[in-house]
Order: sequence, then C-alpha cells, then structure tokens
Amino acid sequence: MGVLGLLVWALIADTTYHLHAAYGWVMFVSIFFWIVTVLFFVTYLLQLQLRFYVIPWSLVLMIFNAVATVLYITAFVTCAAAVQPTSWRQWDYNRRAAASFFAGLTMIAYGASTFFSFRAWKGFGSNAATSQVTDHT
Repeated sequence: MGVLGLLVWALIADTTYHLHAAYGWVMFVSIFFWIVTVLFFVTYLLQLQLRFYVIPWSLVLMIFNAVATVLYITAFVTCAAAVQPTSWRQWDYNRRAAASFFAGLTMIAYGASTFFSFRAWKGFGSNAATSQVTDHT
C-alpha cells in the first residue's frame, strides 16, 4: 500500500494540481495515509508494538485500514471525476489518469487489509500453534 500511495501522490504532484481544487483533497488523503502507513510499517519492522503491549494493535490497524478505505474511496472518485481528457497539457492528463488508477488499487488494497485485520482482531486467523490449550485438567 505504501508504494501505491506513493505513486498516487507523486503522479499528482508532478502535474499542475494546484489549478484544480479537487486534487488538494486527493493529495491530502494520499500523503497522510502514506505517512501513517510508513510509520506503522517501521513500528512493526522494529517490533516496537511489543513494547507498547497495552495498545490493542489489531484493533488499531483495523480502524486505520477502515478509515483509509473510506477516505480513499472519496479520493478515488474525486480524482477520477477530475480527470479531463481535453486537458491542454497531455502529460497532465496521462499522470492524472494513472493517479486515478493507482488510487483505485490503493483503495482495494486498504479494503483487503481491513478484511484481514478484522479477521486478526476477531482471532479468525489463528493457527494450530497459537490456539493450543495449555490448561489440561
């Protein structure tokens, strides 16, 4: 998701997005969630979540992914609706169309992550090693 989000805002940033107010929202959503996703990635990479054991990380990730999915739906629709094929700069049209495509992929990726984080939060993803009963009576 981080690479897809990076592509969204990098493609839009390389256009004259400041002339169209709709792209300001898309830039906000894509940059904000890209930064937070990178922070979560670094947290898990360095296993910092183990130090903050009181935080329900599976619930936090599920809420984050759900919010990201909903806001990326709005960003995708906004970005796709703002693409104008009669743009006076052809390269702007190509980059905006590509940004719309990658915003859609990012939306789908966050949606899938929401599903899997919901399963992790509810414990549906446990395996035989994690579901062993230790209390034998």
